[in-house]
Amino acid sequence: MLGSGGVSDGYEVGSKRQRMMESNPYFAVNSGGSSGFQPYGYSSGFLPSTFPVVRLRGLPFNCTDIDIFKFFTGLDIVDVLLVNKNGRFSGEAFVVFALPMQAEFALQKDRQNMGRRYVEVFRCKKQDYNHAVSTEVNYEGIYDNDFHGSSPPARSKRFHEKDQMEYTEILKLRGLPFSATKSDIVEFFGEFNVTDEKVHVARRPDGKATGEAYVEFASAEEAKRAMEKDKMTIGSRYVELFPSTPDEARRAKSRSRQ
Repeated sequence: MLGSGGVSDGYEVGSKRQRMMESNPYFAVNSGGSSGFQPYGYSSGFLPSTFPVVRLRGLPFNCTDIDIFKFFTGLDIVDVLLVNKNGRFSGEAFVVFALPMQAEFALQKDRQNMGRRYVEVFRCKKQDYNHAVSTEVNYEGIYDNDFHGSSPPARSKRFHEKDQMEYTEILKLRGLPFSATKSDIVEFFGEFNVTDEKVHVARRPDGKATGEAYVEFASAEEAKRAMEKDKMTIGSRYVELFPSTPDEARRAKSRSRQ
């Protein structure tokens, strides 16, 4: 899946979602002090109680984050989480907005079409979203916000599942800092002789980076060997690697041009 929007630099689960928790006031934990920045447009320390998240159901199975950004055009999306079950997209997603009012506007899209399918948009609780995130990353420490480049999360059974997947010469990267350049990715894969022209950094329709990229290696065997870099860091963010295909990379490139 292509990545999502954000509010400052830095980044995806350990990355996108970690960054969002650091920078979005609705994730703030009250430490008892009166200091700290004010939420968007709110003053006197008032923090609205409604967490601005909606749940989507009935999405096309080829749906990406970019499709959801387009579906909610005009609204400020902070995060998109596409829900997977048993390694496959379930047709459901959580979308977090910058403000509760925007989540209310998003509900008006209920039963509107995405492609040939109508999509249900309904309210959900912050706890539902948090549970979905924790299931996705399979990493208990993410909510403690205690991963800052010291060491990546332990490799779970998902890593071994990746090892059994079919490989092409393309790998997908997820969790990149939004500021990451092609040169950063080339340097990340230093020993694999990747060149700039073999790297595609995915972007949203507005030109902002999604936190994902596609890299072409000399062969499928080389791409599989490069999986040793899975969950290693660029800056302070660990990067997830996934087997991909030339078709998926082309679709991402095409969406970035739209």
